Amino acid sequence: MPAAGSAFAQLHQHLHHTRLLGSISSALYYDQNTVMPAAGAAWRGEQLALLAGQLHEHQSSDAYADLVASAEAELGCDAPPERRRNLELLRLELERQRCLDPALVTQLAKAQSRGNAVWQDARARQDFAAFAPALKELIALRRQQAAQLAAAEPVARSPWEILAQPFEPDVSKARLEELFAPLKAELPVLLEQVAAAGAASAPGERPPAAPAVDLPEALQEQLCAELLDSWGYDASRCQRSRSAHPFSCTVGPQDFRITTRVVPGQPLSAFLATAHEWGHSLYEQGLPRSGDHYFPWPLGEATSMGVHESQSLFWECRVARSRAFAERWHPRFCQELGAASGADPWGGAFGFWRALNPLRPGLIRVEADELSYGLHIVLRFELELALLEQEMPVEELPEQWNRRMQELLGVQPANDAEGCLQDIHWAEGLFGYFPSYALGHLISAQLAEAMERELGPIAGRVAAADEA
Repeated sequence: MPAAGSAFAQLHQHLHHTRLLGSISSALYYDQNTVMPAAGAAWRGEQLALLAGQLHEHQSSDAYADLVASAEAELGCDAPPERRRNLELLRLELERQRCLDPALVTQLAKAQSRGNAVWQDARARQDFAAFAPALKELIALRRQQAAQLAAAEPVARSPWEILAQPFEPDVSKARLEELFAPLKAELPVLLEQVAAAGAASAPGERPPAAPAVDLPEALQEQLCAELLDSWGYDASRCQRSRSAHPFSCTVGPQDFRITTRVVPGQPLSAFLATAHEWGHSLYEQGLPRSGDHYFPWPLGEATSMGVHESQSLFWECRVARSRAFAERWHPRFCQELGAASGADPWGGAFGFWRALNPLRPGLIRVEADELSYGLHIVLRFELELALLEQEMPVEELPEQWNRRMQELLGVQPANDAEGCLQDIHWAEGLFGYFPSYALGHLISAQLAEAMERELGPIAGRVAAADEA
């Protein structure tokens, strides 16, 4: 920790207050998405807007700028590299915040809260037209934000690229298009091959027909809780709740929240979503919390959501969807079902593993198999560019979504809820986030390869219940 009375110590205290404000906002957001009554949305928007204004003032004031400058001047030749990097990141964010109009900051906070509430209602009613005005407002405000932030960018960036910087520093459309081009070209071909072959099966085994399994909601909740317990869930520091869209949220250095949802007709969805969100939370819980990495400092948090998503996707796809994991958990699922039916609807552990890995293109991103998942991200990336930079009218979004879904995945949604209303991100104006999911998948694969070179097959450790 910095010496008491030093410029760095004073900056540390200021950042601590900044984090307190941010954590209050996070707690209100978590409440809004879990237990807040729908009628509280307007007041919650006022609360979040007030906090957003105070947070912006704390991050852009002359007094704060003086603190950053004093800490920079105090750096000596022997200063730790993490201290230098923290100050670089703080300087960059300071300049960005000082470009923003405070009125726009509060407008955005209100629009995000309102968009969240309108989206939940519109999605429940499968009614995009009810959500369209909120989306138009968010797009207009985000364009204003990008225009203001452009002055602080070290290089020329498009509006979409500017909005993506908080999620992926230095990301560019050109680099993403380079990464996505082979996915867009090769994945549809692989999906066709899988469909023609009746999906891949183990040597000597015929793939079983997809069973009609009805897991009661209470049973799904119980199994999700058991999964978390087996992965180190600590009720004194963690909380799991229900929400319309699963997410992970860190409220404080010892306060970690996740949410899941039970999806009708998708009996394994909540289980896999729990694995995914717990992967996020494990990453947050493992971030350094001492010295110059302490909670208030930029290096004490994720700086790339692609890396963040690589952790959630590792636990969901590399562990929870693995055959070794299915063989361990299959008896537990059957034990619970047996009390009611006395049967194994999956026809054995292999069938259960196949149920966890349905190799077929689907409509819902969070339910997608590993093969088709990247195409869901390509779809959203292209539509975001069309909305933000290519003047595509918001009213055309459902039609464009359905057409491109057919082109990329060969499926079309029957309604807006399973189409362009399925994700919460646009309801909160989080343009630029979706590519992090695809980057996370790629990074997860690289990490898995490196891990197996050093530690041996992941499947062996999963089979031995060594998932620490």
